[in-house]
Amino acid sequence: MATMGNNNMQAKLVLLGDMGAGKSSLVLRFVKGQFFDYQESTIGAAFFSQTLAVNETTVKFEIWDTAGQERYHSLAPMYYRGAAAAIIVYDITNADSFARAKNWVQELLKQGNPNLVMALAGNKADVVAKRKVEPEEAETYAKENGLFFMETSAKTAQNVNELFYEIARRLPKAQPVQHPAGMVLTDRPAERTRNTCCA
Repeated sequence: MATMGNNNMQAKLVLLGDMGAGKSSLVLRFVKGQFFDYQESTIGAAFFSQTLAVNETTVKFEIWDTAGQERYHSLAPMYYRGAAAAIIVYDITNADSFARAKNWVQELLKQGNPNLVMALAGNKADVVAKRKVEPEEAETYAKENGLFFMETSAKTAQNVNELFYEIARRLPKAQPVQHPAGMVLTDRPAERTRNTCCA
């Protein structure tokens, strides 16, 4: 969900993808400018925020970095529900991670938010020699499913900021504030009922 006010926008962004694809590394590179060769696996999800200025609008991303392990998959809807944007990350050196990225894309398409901005990020572009997924294949898949595609490297920072800036540029300029589904309570006086029964 993206909310606006005086050229300020707040947008929930979720990262999804296989364990080891580099989701946490991308977020750390974007938010803190850091990279660690060894990154602990995320448990459940981690939360970050970062603000960008794009075309006279300030976008504050609320970033949910989800765990890639299969055992946490059932928690993912809790994080992507109401999101304005999603980055689906795969490792270019691992064909299985690309296959799982496609599963995430299909899951997001089924949940039916037509305004969701989706990016497909082929991470670890710094290890091209071990490539298992060609950029043309990923680009074609992204176009066919309404995503934009970039290859990134959290290690060298290649396209990391560009990825987040492109998402910010693609966010709908004004979205109605959506309220979570649930019971709606209104402060309305109870209607008086007249008893018009049998005479």
